Amino acid sequence: MADPREPVRAEPAAGREELAAGREELARAQAELVAALVAGAQPPPGFDAGRLRIQTASLVAKRRRVVARLRPDLAAALGGDFAREFTAYARSRPKPPGGYRADAGGFAEYLRRSGRIAEEPRPAPPAAPGGRWIRWIRPARWLGGGRTAPPGGRPAERAEPSDGQG
Repeated sequence: MADPREPVRAEPAAGREELAAGREELARAQAELVAALVAGAQPPPGFDAGRLRIQTASLVAKRRRVVARLRPDLAAALGGDFAREFTAYARSRPKPPGGYRADAGGFAEYLRRSGRIAEEPRPAPPAAPGGRWIRWIRPARWLGGGRTAPPGGRPAERAEPSDGQG
């Protein structure tokens, strides 16, 4: 009896053809699934169409949120129509290879060509330093960086290593 922990090895000549055919079938099935999720294609056999619609809507919503963060000018220009317009855009186009920034640029171009915006809106300038990452930098500075004390507080004290004898 074969050890279940050992990898299964195909027969040298006969197994290669079966393995190649299996890989081709898997690649085809994966391509069909991706097309159904991001390009509006028909669901592949064996997949629940309702669940694929839910997942597709979730992927579109994620793209929409990221594009709204990258291009708040577009969200402001469209107001309450932003979600509807982006959904129409995203259902007809998969996410471009350039990632979310390319997606945001493509959406702006789509809006300009459809007449929803007159010209390319200017993106908002980058935010001043701050936000989430500043919470991690300030404590480090308090503990020995440029500042010796937190705002309105006492100087930070270093904990001395304990030798275990109280």
